[in-house]
Amino acid sequence: MKKVVSIFFLLIIGLSAIKAQDAYVLTLDESILIAKSQSYTMQNLREDLKIAEYNLKSATSKLKTHIDMRFTLPQYDDEIKQWKDSTGVSFYPSRMLTYEGGLSINQPLPTDGRIYLEAGLNSYDDFTNNARSSSLSTLIGFSQPVDIIYGYSSIKTTLKKAELNFERSNKSLKRAELRLVYQVTDEYYRLLSMQRQTEIAYLDLERQTEAYEISKNKYAAGLIREVDALQMEVEQAGAQNSYDIAVLEQNSALKNFKMLIGLDLNENIVLDSNLKYKTVFVDPDIAVQYALDNRLEIREYEIQLEEQKLNIKQQKVYGRVRGNINAYVRKVGISNPSSDYNLFGSIGDSYHKFVDFSDSRRPNYGIGFTVTVPILDWGENKALVRAAEARMKQTMLGQENQMRSIETEVRNLVDKLNNNLKRLQLLEKNVTVAEKSFDITLQRFSDGDIDSQALALERNRLNNAYLSHLSAYTNYQLALADLMQKTFYDFQNGQLIE
Repeated sequence: MKKVVSIFFLLIIGLSAIKAQDAYVLTLDESILIAKSQSYTMQNLREDLKIAEYNLKSATSKLKTHIDMRFTLPQYDDEIKQWKDSTGVSFYPSRMLTYEGGLSINQPLPTDGRIYLEAGLNSYDDFTNNARSSSLSTLIGFSQPVDIIYGYSSIKTTLKKAELNFERSNKSLKRAELRLVYQVTDEYYRLLSMQRQTEIAYLDLERQTEAYEISKNKYAAGLIREVDALQMEVEQAGAQNSYDIAVLEQNSALKNFKMLIGLDLNENIVLDSNLKYKTVFVDPDIAVQYALDNRLEIREYEIQLEEQKLNIKQQKVYGRVRGNINAYVRKVGISNPSSDYNLFGSIGDSYHKFVDFSDSRRPNYGIGFTVTVPILDWGENKALVRAAEARMKQTMLGQENQMRSIETEVRNLVDKLNNNLKRLQLLEKNVTVAEKSFDITLQRFSDGDIDSQALALERNRLNNAYLSHLSAYTNYQLALADLMQKTFYDFQNGQLIE
């Protein structure tokens, strides 16, 4: 009962030292949720994910129809132009007012080709010659590289790389989230350890104060020597100093914890000091399988391999016959330069000539096939392909080594977890024994059967039992958090981390 009252008294002291009136108790789960929402690390990583998401959206949009309009409203030029023919070079003044408008529709094809439509209207006022003319044109075209016969598509490759990069960013966010969970768990138990050490230091101070009062009364009664009474006074001063240091270290750890999870330094919090735990036994083979199935490092190697395969395919295309098919049909209507036209009259004349389908006004068209045949590059492209294949081989070797490293790491973690659990269970019993032993020793000191040195030794033994138990508890919880981070599986609650 005395210990419960002491802990309660300590919490009152701690709360009264906080400037604000209210404080709230944080559990580990609540601390993790706050960190995921407010910590700088997670906020920064979420922005990285948004960047990858927008890049993926941009790559997806490249396959959709693009429509653009352009206008010149208007443009005036007053300049000296040059004319060169068989008689020589001559110069003449030019003053021109131009109105332009155009519509462009472009539909990319998954084969890296495109179908496009371009329509435009132009009107020119030639102030030098006092004439106005207009033109109206429409063009439908088609363009298709022949690289697609090799199974390579630049648009699809760009889209695939954007998808892989988005997946990588998403998984990096998840990995960072688990890393943050471990960091918060580590700092939480570090702060909790400081908090419990402060409690232990206060209990020790209380016991030592009680022992000092007993020794002072016994010295006054002539039952012990003066040196024993002085020794107990020194022990009491040492206990007071240890408690002051513990409070200082606890406040420092509290500030670091607030900064990590993203809380304002003026926020008033205390940690839930309940040291209950779940007994968890982990099969190393099952843990290894979870790690191999879920670890992001392995998937990242797979992503690298996919990207490198795309790069090799792209590099091989550069060394092969390349070409492009182009075709277009264009209809144009041009008004004759005249000083009699106003703007709309000139445009109307160009429109009538545009819709005139007589033989003299038939559409323009063209079709062509251009080919580039590599003849001699002294093995440059082949060497680049071989270098890319060697990099892919390196990645495959790294993937195999990573899998072995993960298996070794996880098995060591499971062994460490099981050992920490056994040690924690053993030290729980040790604390119970140490408390009973100290109570007996304190009674014997009060009865005069032992001196102050024997009591001090027993007190140190009890403090060491408390601290050892706290260390074992912290190590066990951190091992569980580390194993969850390395396997993406929560063994305490028996569920996969999605």
